[in-house]
Amino acid sequence: MYIAMNRFKVRPEATETFEKIWLERDSHLKELPGFVEFNLLRGPERDDHMLYSSHTIWRSYDDFIAWTRSDAFRAAHANAGKVDREAIYLGPPEFEGFESLQTVKADHH
Repeated sequence: MYIAMNRFKVRPEATETFEKIWLERDSHLKELPGFVEFNLLRGPERDDHMLYSSHTIWRSYDDFIAWTRSDAFRAAHANAGKVDREAIYLGPPEFEGFESLQTVKADHH
C-alpha cells in the first residue's frame, strides 16, 4: 500500500473557497487501477492558516506513479492554474509519500 498526502496551509479568509474547489472537483480517481481511497482532511487552525491534507491510498507506489502520468491526473488538475494561489495559500502544498510497512485492522465479529 502507498499513501500520497499533500498538506495545504490555507489563509483563514480563504477556507470556504478552498473547500468549495476541492469538494466540487472531479478527481477521476475512481477510474484508475490501484486506487483505494481518498480523504480531504481539515486539521488544526493556527493564527495565520488552517491546515488541510489530501490523503490518497493506492494499492502500490507504481499505481500512484501511473496516476501522476495519466490523462485523468491532468484532467483533475486542469483548473489549478486558474486559482489565485497567493490569495488562498501560504506557500505551495507539501507532498509526503509513504509506503506501508504494517496495517492493523479492527477485528469485528
